[in-house]
Amino acid sequence: MKKVVVVDYGMGNIDSVVRAAKECDVNVIVTDNPFDFEGAGNIILPGVGAFGEGMRNIRKRGIDNTLKEYVLERRIPFLGICLGMQLLAETSFEEGEHEGLGWIKGEVRRLIPDNPHTRIPHMGWNEVNIIRKSRLFEGIPSGEDFYFVHGYHLVCADKDAALATTPYCGGFVSAVSLDNIFGVQFHPEKSQYFGIQLLNNFLAL
Repeated sequence: MKKVVVVDYGMGNIDSVVRAAKECDVNVIVTDNPFDFEGAGNIILPGVGAFGEGMRNIRKRGIDNTLKEYVLERRIPFLGICLGMQLLAETSFEEGEHEGLGWIKGEVRRLIPDNPHTRIPHMGWNEVNIIRKSRLFEGIPSGEDFYFVHGYHLVCADKDAALATTPYCGGFVSAVSLDNIFGVQFHPEKSQYFGIQLLNNFLAL
């Protein structure tokens, strides 16, 4: 059975991610211990909360160095979910300016309402429009709804990294990919059938 590491850096409730991953028939380990990453077939970085606190926790626990080894050097398939996707950016402007992992060129900015009725944070179901082919979305039609909870988004400087967009606040990038690195702004673990399909696709890489 494939070993999947869900990174624990003290941000948000990861129980739903673990339950969803277990539905995909894999062995899930929740950890921040670098020794537990050995033999991992996939790595998931979930998270809910503020960017700055997230990066502080990651650096304090030395997770940034562990991720660099396994994701950038060993090229283990990686998926960042919600805050986990935003942490891939170079910089965030959430409550100040903070340096991210820097794996995806771009910065995290607050969503700007495009009309008086637009609510921030963006919460609930919204469509995800696939803009280029990827195994992550295999078997998932473009325009299907996924579940979102966020007030900030990743603005990609590298347009080739954008994988999907969502029409809210004038439109934002809701999924990215670069080689073995993937990120989704939505919560696949809360997105029912197609969310599990996406997780299955990722875990099959």
